[in-house]
Amino acid sequence: MTSQTKTAPSISFELFPPKTGQGFENLKRTISQLNQAKPEYFSVTYGAGGSTQERTFASVDWLREQGIETAPHLSCIGASVEETVAILQHYRDQGVNRIVALRGDLPSGAGLGALGELNYANELVSLIRERFSDQFRIEVAAYPEFHPQAPNPETDLANFKRKVDAGADSAITQYFYNPDAYFRFVDECSRLGVEIPIIPGIMPITNYSSLVRFSDACGTEIPRWIRKRLEGFSDDLESIRAFGLEVVTELCRRLLEGGAPGLHFYTMNQSEPTLRLCDRLGL
Repeated sequence: MTSQTKTAPSISFELFPPKTGQGFENLKRTISQLNQAKPEYFSVTYGAGGSTQERTFASVDWLREQGIETAPHLSCIGASVEETVAILQHYRDQGVNRIVALRGDLPSGAGLGALGELNYANELVSLIRERFSDQFRIEVAAYPEFHPQAPNPETDLANFKRKVDAGADSAITQYFYNPDAYFRFVDECSRLGVEIPIIPGIMPITNYSSLVRFSDACGTEIPRWIRKRLEGFSDDLESIRAFGLEVVTELCRRLLEGGAPGLHFYTMNQSEPTLRLCDRLGL
């Protein structure tokens, strides 16, 4: 197993822009609570085809006003070069210096005619480097269990390497529950000459039906023993959360002990599950 360079592990938190004013007020409280853990940054998601653009802008605006380091997601599929550069200039003017560069998904119902000038994440990374040089630190996505649309693992690894070669600084993985998948992925990247930090994405377990729905959509495997235990709890949310805390805490410990450079938590705009994990891990 190839461990990455060991330093103090970084932590970062992902948020999504709320749909309502009340949701935004709730998010502010969540951010204030999460910020007590002193994360390196908060990332803010960006809907398919830029569908949450204004709400993403508003969330980033508020975070920056609080002096909180922020990494907006930016997806490129279906976008033009001109509008993408305009968004990047907007973020640069806000003082944002980190971007999560993604291919993204077309909005539901959009056909191939909706494709734009940028259709792959490596093209977005290249554009950022061409127009903005090193003004942004660029995070890209990685898939230890491989992208659900990739025809095979070799193609997925080649696609990831293209993003790195285009100028990515580090990567955040899709969430997973099998640490061996992560370590094998890191080893395979290393054999390809990819040495950027690869940060595991961590999804707390708080609700079984939601977890299954998310995992089926994004291609994440829930190991059978975890599925069976969660199924056995039925609607007992307290037991699901207690078991989920044990499982994900042990996952994070194995990752950090094995050399993972940090952890990126998919918070789902909730503070308690992530903060309990950080507390258990001494972060």
